[in-house]
Amino acid sequence: MRIDFVLIIAGDSSMTISEANPQEVPPMLNWAITFFIVALIAAVLGFTGVAVAAAGVAKLLFVVFLVLFLVSLATHFGRRSSV
Repeated sequence: MRIDFVLIIAGDSSMTISEANPQEVPPMLNWAITFFIVALIAAVLGFTGVAVAAAGVAKLLFVVFLVLFLVSLATHFGRRSSV
């Protein structure tokens, strides 16, 4: 039994994991990781205001990524069971 997960990429048509590079990190998660690293570096260097702002952006992007992933997963399995 083969299950294909659908990736929705802005500007592109949807493609399955088997067609895309499975090692590629989704762009929104990549931005969340980048802001987290910026927050860590700013915290180490003593820029607490920048660290708090970057951590807030990273947290927001991660939550948005997580919500979109769960919605995508729910709609995928909801659509799959009705077939």
